[in-house]
Amino acid sequence: MPTPEIRPATFEDAAAIGGIYDEAIAGGLATFATGPHGVDERQHWLAERSDRAPVFCAVIDGDVVGWSAIAPFSRRPWYDGVAEYTAYVSSQARGMGIGRGLLEHLVEVAPSYGYWKLVGMILADNLAGLALATGGGFRVVGTYTAHGRIGEVWRDVAVVERHLVVD
Repeated sequence: MPTPEIRPATFEDAAAIGGIYDEAIAGGLATFATGPHGVDERQHWLAERSDRAPVFCAVIDGDVVGWSAIAPFSRRPWYDGVAEYTAYVSSQARGMGIGRGLLEHLVEVAPSYGYWKLVGMILADNLAGLALATGGGFRVVGTYTAHGRIGEVWRDVAVVERHLVVD
């Protein structure tokens, strides 16, 4: 398997990013979001992100096979160094280490954006997402019960964290 290139997302990646996101939504284990996420919507989403909220793509042979992002956890100044992460991989590329590569990349670059800690909120029954996080050095710090609904079903969310810089 070729090693993916991980690079900043561009507007030209919007269709692939949206498609991967919508695929994850349809799977019912990855997010509370609903779709669809078409080209215009994803281009607007990319354009509206701040300098501290980058999006990255994993690319193999010119095809976007996954994407990841970080964004400020809160607008409150005392949380300024905490970012929430997200990562999604196309179903055709799962099990190939793409998610691990995207998460490792976020851990590596997050301090350059002023973050000392990454947090994630993962649907508690998303075993692959939890395995990715814990395998990447994150620890589960709690569970939000009945945090949101997908359809008519209340879902729990596991909260994970990883400190990147400790003085």
